[in-house]
Amino acid sequence: MSFRSWVTLITFILLGLLVFFGWHEIAKAWNLLGTVNIWIWLIFIPAQLVSYFTTGEIMYSYLRSRGNLQTMSRLTMTRIALELNFVNHILPSGGAAGFSYLSWVLKRHDVSVGRSTMAQIVRFVMTFASFVVLLAISVTVLLFDHAINQAITIISLILVASIVGGTALIIYVVSSKRRLTIISSWLTRITNKLVRFVTGGKKRQVLRLATVENFFEELHLDYLEIRREKRILVRPFVWALVTNALDAMLLYVVFLALGHSVSPATLFISFGLSSFVSVLSVLPGGAGIYETVMIAFLASAGVSSEVAIAGTLLSRATLLTGTVVFGYVFYQLTINKYGRNTA
Repeated sequence: MSFRSWVTLITFILLGLLVFFGWHEIAKAWNLLGTVNIWIWLIFIPAQLVSYFTTGEIMYSYLRSRGNLQTMSRLTMTRIALELNFVNHILPSGGAAGFSYLSWVLKRHDVSVGRSTMAQIVRFVMTFASFVVLLAISVTVLLFDHAINQAITIISLILVASIVGGTALIIYVVSSKRRLTIISSWLTRITNKLVRFVTGGKKRQVLRLATVENFFEELHLDYLEIRREKRILVRPFVWALVTNALDAMLLYVVFLALGHSVSPATLFISFGLSSFVSVLSVLPGGAGIYETVMIAFLASAGVSSEVAIAGTLLSRATLLTGTVVFGYVFYQLTINKYGRNTA
C-alpha cells in the first residue's frame, strides 16, 4: 500500500472516531446549518468566481509577459482556471492531472508545453511564497490578540518549512541543465518500462528521449529568462497574494452566514494546512482528509466543535458544488471543441 493510501486509510479511521465521539456536536452542527443567513452566504458565489479569475491571472500574467495569450479574453482565462480546478478535484494526482490538462488546452492557443508547464510552476511557487507572507501576518495578528497557542505555532513552522523546502527543490532541479538531462533519461526509461509492463510488451515506446529533453530544455531556458528579468514575477506574486486572501475570505463569509465571526487569521492557517495535507489523499478533492484536518485545527484554535463542523461542511459543499457543476460543463465544452481523442 502506498504512502498516500495509508494516509487516506488513517484519515478515515480518525474520521470514524470523530463521528463516534463527537456525534452530539455533529447533531448541534446540523441544527446550526438551519440558521444560515442566505443573503450573506450568497456572497460566496461571486467571491468564488473572482477567486478563479485571480488564480488564472497568476499564470496568465506570466504568459502575457512572455508574449503569449495577447488576444485571449479575461473571461476565457477565468473559465480555463475553473476547468483546471475541476480536473485537479476529480483526478487526485497531486496536481499532475492539472499540469497535463492545462498544457493540452494552452497548446491550442500556441503556447508550448514547456512554457505552460513553467507558468504552472510559477503559479505554485508564487502561491507558496505569498502564503508564507500571509502566514507570517496571520501568526502576528494572533500573537497580538493573544489567540495563539503551541499547536498553531508548530503547525505554522511545519508549513513554512515544507513550502520553503519544496520551492527550493523545484528551483534546484530546474536551474541545472545537467540535472534536467538526468531526469529526462530516468523519466523516459521508467515510463516506457511501465507501459510495456501494463500492455504486456505490445507498446515498446511511448516517450522518446529527444522529445523529453526538448521539453526540459525549454523549461530551463524559461527559468534563465526569469532569473534575468525577475520583475516579471511581480504581477504573478501580487495575484497570488490576492488569491490566498480570497481563500480565507470565502471561509469567513460562510462562518459569518452561520452567525459566528471567526478570526480570518485562524481561518487562513486552517485552510493552508487542510489544503496541504489533502494533496496526499487518493480521493477526489481530498475528501475526508480536508474536512478532518480543518475541523480538528479550528477546534484546537478555540472554535466550538459544532461551529467548526457546520462551517467546514457548508464551505466545502458550496465550493465543490460550484467547482464540479460549472467545471464539468466547461470541461466538456472544451473536450468537444478540441476533440475527445486528442484529450
